[in-house]
Amino acid sequence: MRFAIVTETYPPEVNGVALTVQGLETGLRQRGHAVSLIRPRQPADAADSGDTLLVRGASLPRYPGLKFGLPATRRLVAQWKASPPDAIYVATEGPLGWSALRAARRLGIPVATGFHTRFDEYMRDYGVRFLQHTALRWMRRFHNGADATLVPTRELADFLQSQGFHRVVRLARAVDARHFSPSRRDATLRAAWGLGPDDLAVIYVGRIAAEKNLELSIRAFRRIQQLQPTAKFVWVGDGPVRERLAQENPDFIFCGVQRGDALARHFASGDLFLFSSHSETFGNVTLEAMASGVPTVAFNYGAAREHLVDGVHGAAVDNDDDFIGAALRLAGDAPARRAMADAASDAMRALHPDQVSADFDALLTDLALTRRSHHASVAAA
Repeated sequence: MRFAIVTETYPPEVNGVALTVQGLETGLRQRGHAVSLIRPRQPADAADSGDTLLVRGASLPRYPGLKFGLPATRRLVAQWKASPPDAIYVATEGPLGWSALRAARRLGIPVATGFHTRFDEYMRDYGVRFLQHTALRWMRRFHNGADATLVPTRELADFLQSQGFHRVVRLARAVDARHFSPSRRDATLRAAWGLGPDDLAVIYVGRIAAEKNLELSIRAFRRIQQLQPTAKFVWVGDGPVRERLAQENPDFIFCGVQRGDALARHFASGDLFLFSSHSETFGNVTLEAMASGVPTVAFNYGAAREHLVDGVHGAAVDNDDDFIGAALRLAGDAPARRAMADAASDAMRALHPDQVSADFDALLTDLALTRRSHHASVAAA
């Protein structure tokens, strides 16, 4: 089969959508499919390659280093007329995503969309709560123009269906437990953070941005620090509020963006992962922390609801007070954390990225074969 993937974010950009899309693309290629990628041009790009079409992009406001793709309907129509894919996956709802959806519908190519980002929740986090319903209507219109909308959890599927989204299909997520593993724990790295073997490393990994509700994690850590003065708060990642947080909290350790083995070592060298975001569609970092043997405190939705058993792998909470209470409780109970670390890493070994690739392959292949069957029936009539 020939598939096309359209995305407005892609590595080396570091965010959950970019990494998820890259994983889906790699999985299709490993399964023997031809995959073309359409994405905005990045600073390091020289020219199109044989399987990547680069389009114009523009900087994303308040997110340095990230872009969105500008509309490219004519170019996509020409590309897909000359070399039509059997099915298309559109991962993002920006201008490039909208033009890809229009081009696919114009040419009669089946298309699936991915619901990766709760833009309606972002409206609240950025102080424009009154636009939440508008954002949801905009996303509903986009995704209902596709043959399927792929979501990572049952919870999100139920919510979208209740809001009038059609043809919602769950595509589960997984984590590579061979890569993210307790065996990556690094005493030298911990020493560089100023920690002894028994000191507590609280860790956050992800975008350092307003929508991540980071002030709650900071409040929780300051309460922990009152009881454990040697504790350190380690931040892995970057984002628009990093500079302000560093200025306001000079004792925090900011490690910047980490990738590959370095990221796995940073994760596994933590003792407690605080993930206070309210606005994730999933939260891949929850699985990565669990696989790394790091007990996690997170809100009870997304990845935490699907995979984190409260009291076994960490804490899945419902409100801010419970978040702080759980963080304090786990920070002060090293034996419980050790038991949770073992249980969490064991649970993640049951998840297989290869199965996600197989499921994604089956979804796109089914769309392609259904469209072929429909065309054959129309021709026969």
